[in-house]
Amino acid sequence: MVQSKSIYSRDYGVFLDLLRAERLAAGLTQIDLAKKLKETQTYVSKCERGERRLDTIETRRFCIAIGTGYPEFAAKLDAAIQQSSSTKKIPPRRP
Repeated sequence: MVQSKSIYSRDYGVFLDLLRAERLAAGLTQIDLAKKLKETQTYVSKCERGERRLDTIETRRFCIAIGTGYPEFAAKLDAAIQQSSSTKKIPPRRP
């Protein structure tokens, strides 16, 4: 199965939702996280909204700044993507 590399893919949306949820669970605002990353709040906002795609190294930096382990985040992401895939609605076939 070929996966879309688009920042608009369902899986990337799951990634962004989890990243935001982890930040909020840590009690951090975008401004707090930006300070820890030595970035601007706009940078964090663009990353969370999917306007700027994060790579693996940047994601790890986010995890460290949030206070969560990267392996734990990856495991949560994998589970969330699997759950999202299993609840995906399949359109009816046309006769």
